Amino acid sequence: QVQLVESGGGLVQAGGSLTLSCAASGRTFSNYVMGWFRQAPGKERDIVAAVKWNDGSTYYADSVKGRFTISRDNAKNAVYLQMSSLKPEDTAVYYCAAVTARMILTARAAYDYWGQGTQVTVSS
Repeated sequence: QVQLVESGGGLVQAGGSLTLSCAASGRTFSNYVMGWFRQAPGKERDIVAAVKWNDGSTYYADSVKGRFTISRDNAKNAVYLQMSSLKPEDTAVYYCAAVTARMILTARAAYDYWGQGTQVTVSS
């Protein structure tokens, strides 16, 4: 059973930085794509970034390119989302997700496993 546990959310001022962590367990994740999604109140859950575990290739939503960095640590079975130059519109619950795939997938429906989410609030 795949388990994903997010941590690292919190309150930060606009322009600040925050790093989210996702601890993954229950499988060998070499054939997985790991994604970070976010959902603001009243909005859809959208992809922010994704990484292929085996080769480290990445995807970023246009809204976060140049500000966010996704990475994975094979030894720790963890995925990270480093967020900088945060804006109030980045405020959302951030979710870690996983799916077995050969290419990066961006649709929410494509992902099989989800964490419980962590709140990120950016004040202006």
